[in-house]
Amino acid sequence: MGRDTLTGSRIRERRLMLGLRQADLARQVKISASYLNLIEHNRRRIGGKLLVDLARVLAVEPSMLTEGAEVALLSTLREAAADLPRPVAELDRVDEFAGRFPGWAEVLAQSQQRIASLERTVQTLSDRLTHDPQLAASLHEVLSTAAAIRSTASILAETGELEVEWRDRFHKNLNEDSLRLAESSRALVNFLDESNTSADRRGVPQEEVEQFFATHGHHFPDLEEVETEARGDLIEVLIAQGSDLVSEAGRVIARAALLQYCADAEALPLSPLAECLASGGIAPVNLARTFDCDLSTVLRRLGALPPAVLGQEAGLVVCDASGSILFRKPVTGFALPRFGASCPLWPLYTALSRPQVPVRRDVVQQGRSAVGFDCLAVSWPHQRPDFDSDPLYHAVMLILPKGEVAEMAQPVGASCRICSRRDCVARREPSILKEEF
Repeated sequence: MGRDTLTGSRIRERRLMLGLRQADLARQVKISASYLNLIEHNRRRIGGKLLVDLARVLAVEPSMLTEGAEVALLSTLREAAADLPRPVAELDRVDEFAGRFPGWAEVLAQSQQRIASLERTVQTLSDRLTHDPQLAASLHEVLSTAAAIRSTASILAETGELEVEWRDRFHKNLNEDSLRLAESSRALVNFLDESNTSADRRGVPQEEVEQFFATHGHHFPDLEEVETEARGDLIEVLIAQGSDLVSEAGRVIARAALLQYCADAEALPLSPLAECLASGGIAPVNLARTFDCDLSTVLRRLGALPPAVLGQEAGLVVCDASGSILFRKPVTGFALPRFGASCPLWPLYTALSRPQVPVRRDVVQQGRSAVGFDCLAVSWPHQRPDFDSDPLYHAVMLILPKGEVAEMAQPVGASCRICSRRDCVARREPSILKEEF
């Protein structure tokens, strides 16, 4: 069942959730109960004033009745199915499930996100146990000291009468080794605990930062209004007050992201930028020339603007030279994977292969969305190049919904496991989805 044919099911589920009788809802929107029954069983399509009236009575946006769950939610549900050892979910009905039971779909999606976060934490701790030299040295010290104590204790326990001189020497060694074990154990606990930071070490730092930015709407007007000399102190205040930043690693990443935000805001001040957007629209190259700055700065700045200033919603993705996503700002209709590799067909990665060359593509995701996207990307040197080292590039992609799919739009996905384009030349592994596009 297509998403646009489930409007009636969503109306029915919302009505039942509110405890409304079918006759009462029909009376409030001035239609017959029999006609509403046909609508709720998806036998009549609706739109216009009737849809608006139903949404008003049901206290939801009309788009929630016609479009249902967000693409990001559907993507997360597919990722949950992909993590199972064998396919058991009816993936061709995921839209219907999310539309009919949005609450349960959200519960499942959040559980999947929590599980993925914990798995990432376990992997991080496993890597730390394997590769951290300080931890390895601390463990070796604890184990070797425990072995020495065990050896001394066995001699004292298994040997008969000892000369006083030898017995005192063993007792002295036992006391010294026990003190050394206590000290090394205390150091190891402090190293692993880091309780003085009051940090919940279970979080994934990148997710903490993205949630921190989302809480602020990706816009920090106070940073733009304060004097340059005071921005550092204000950043520390924002980080200290950020309840989403629960780990020291998250605070470090957030601090770097806010410094980048300040640099971009200084290069393109809000008031002059808003005037340029009002008169010339979203024209990144013209903005770069007007403000004499890099195109990457323009794209990052546009992606951080509120919709009221930019004139529309926008998404943003930043990656490093390995293709790993460093930052993401979601946009309605464009699914961004929370973990793992993204679609290699994104213009973001094309930009990495063409350093500092602007890339612009019309794309449509997974072949099912009725919304096209204008994606603008460019890579830039993350550090000043040197004769004795290779340049290190990062790439940024601005995602702008277009409202319609361009005739020559490039089909892209989120990640291979939940992308149904089976004939895609960039596919890395088989899809778990049955339907093809």
